[in-house]
Amino acid sequence: MTHPAERAPDPRDPDPRELGPAPAPEGLLPPTLGPRRTFALIAGVETYEVSHRWNLRGPARDALRFARWLTGPGEVPAANVRLLLSPLDDPDRLDWSGPPGLAALRDTYRPATEENAKTVLLDELPQCDGDLLWIFWAGHGYLDGHRQLMLPCADARPGRIRHLNLDSALRWWQTDLVKHRRFPLQAALVDACRVDAPRDTRWNFGSADYGGGATVPGRRQFRLYASREGEAAQNDAERGAGRFTEALLAELGDRSVRDGVTGLPHAARAVHRGFGELRGRGEGWQLPQFIVDRDWDASSFLDDDPPGPVLPRATRLDQTGWDGLGELFEGRELPRSAYEAYAWAFRAAGCTTPVGSGLPADTLLDVAWDLDQRQGGPAGLPLVVPFVQHLADRARRDGDGRPGAGAADPVWAARLAAWVRAVRQRLDLPALRPPPAPATRGAALHVRLEPPDDGEDGLRARMWLRGEQDRLVWESEAAPVGLDTVRTALVRQLALLGAAPEEDGGGPSYRGVERIEFQVPFELLETEFDRWPVPRGSAARTRPLGSLYQVSVRCPQERDATTRTEWRRTWRWLCAQDGRHPDTVRVVEDAEVTDTLGLRLGARPAPACVLGHTSAGRTPALLEALLEGGVPVAVWRRGGGAPAVEAPAVGAPAVEAPAPPGLPALLAPEAGPGGPAVFALPARVREARRAAAGQQAEGADRLVLLWDDPEDVIDPRPLA
Repeated sequence: MTHPAERAPDPRDPDPRELGPAPAPEGLLPPTLGPRRTFALIAGVETYEVSHRWNLRGPARDALRFARWLTGPGEVPAANVRLLLSPLDDPDRLDWSGPPGLAALRDTYRPATEENAKTVLLDELPQCDGDLLWIFWAGHGYLDGHRQLMLPCADARPGRIRHLNLDSALRWWQTDLVKHRRFPLQAALVDACRVDAPRDTRWNFGSADYGGGATVPGRRQFRLYASREGEAAQNDAERGAGRFTEALLAELGDRSVRDGVTGLPHAARAVHRGFGELRGRGEGWQLPQFIVDRDWDASSFLDDDPPGPVLPRATRLDQTGWDGLGELFEGRELPRSAYEAYAWAFRAAGCTTPVGSGLPADTLLDVAWDLDQRQGGPAGLPLVVPFVQHLADRARRDGDGRPGAGAADPVWAARLAAWVRAVRQRLDLPALRPPPAPATRGAALHVRLEPPDDGEDGLRARMWLRGEQDRLVWESEAAPVGLDTVRTALVRQLALLGAAPEEDGGGPSYRGVERIEFQVPFELLETEFDRWPVPRGSAARTRPLGSLYQVSVRCPQERDATTRTEWRRTWRWLCAQDGRHPDTVRVVEDAEVTDTLGLRLGARPAPACVLGHTSAGRTPALLEALLEGGVPVAVWRRGGGAPAVEAPAVGAPAVEAPAPPGLPALLAPEAGPGGPAVFALPARVREARRAAAGQQAEGADRLVLLWDDPEDVIDPRPLA
């Protein structure tokens, strides 16, 4: 990239007086500063033990790019660089080309674990005699309750997210625990998000404060983050590159390490200005803003509102529009598609959904107000308009026969659509593309088991095929039957349905069964339905039912009239939040299973999903509390038990067993912590059961999934 000083002036260039202070004068830098007195910690973390859904492609390559500049144009000896890498791919497939120093690091890099990070930063580098310390870190990043930046390490695991507390480490480096005359200059460059850490025990970061001594006057720190607090950093997974790292290295170019550190404030301003121009053109408003803490003279040179292009904003809703919404939303609870509509509003406007999980408010009018306060995409579309458009679409569709769908409300749908048309005409807004059609589910077999009325042994059993319509396909005769008979009938029905012809216009197709739900009495909730053998391929081969289908249990008959209100309220809240609210999920352990647990679970809509980490003796009491509290979704281990811990080798630290079936990992969103993926649970439990099918580990496939949708019910007819 051409340095601004090397090209002719451009009239479009901003006034230099608007760019903040000039680069650090030479008098602020130690006269001895050079490559041999420069040291660095460079880390790139792409893989995390907590879940494969945390993995991301790019940070390891970004770390090597920075190391290539530091050991190339920067001429810093490889012996001065500590490289920590945990790449997704084989390290030999990474690009190690470049200066000899980078090739030397290929033989000395270490995994990016918490222990290695602390050893390098708090033990090894403080013993070195240098003038300048670089810290470059690429990977995930989260803020704790004290706004400290926590950088998860490769050995982050469920229940214990091992990490580096960067703020605490930087405070430590300003104290006399580092000898007075060493490292007067320290630069931290972080290509990571700065979003709030999830409020859930399964993402337990704990606390990491490294202490420190007395502050040493004159030590100067320069911090450059890829995002502001609460914002995500952009990563191009296909190209394996962080946007922040690419822009920064383009500014550093082929400068020496002394020129690089001298011009670092100028480079930071140029990067900030470049992204501001993108935002000004409406080409990337969702990209993170950049925060620069201090210049080398210890003065702040970028505040929260630096001069530059004005960010694009959506047209604000007028008073007539608000009056109409007040009438439309009066007395309306959040519909089951509320979060879906909220997320669609951003996509329809060409924006990115906010990083935060769940809806921003508990009423439709407050959600609309939140949308109206946000900036829009290139077209300036008010975000509340596609939000209402989506609500209208779902209100019209909801009664289309989908299992569990709410009742259609054509009158409200028509009023919402009329409001959208009026606002578009009045504000001269562009045309709106229609929302996507609701996701459809494959057919399901519903197996209902009931004890006989006369107290006989055995069960009354019926099976329905569930699709666009419910069809009774099998029922037991007058005499009660045992579970073996039910299993035989189920296997036969699956064989018949799998052999049925595709839809030909003459009637419904029975192909594509993907779910099997067992509606059972309380005593059968832990029955091993998912482990029932099903013939597969040759006559001699069988597979567990739960590895072939999404198998869940239900127990609606235990939710009598006194708890049915809580059950329905919690389910509707779960649907309205699309299962993404941070309070949706709760882990319950033995100590919490008391006589009042059911009352506490039913006091509020949250939690709507419980992960049971209880022992065998406390599991029945946990299940009673779930039903009393109206909790519709739960996962636990048949027979009890929290996630297993592998026995360590002699002298080795204890490590948690990998998922499956680590219960918190089943709820991890696709790209790291955030909103829990509750509605993905049935599919993920099947994945866990399928992965465990070939394992011999004790209890590897003991997962039980309770999935009890009060709006997805069968109206049974009398037994034959």
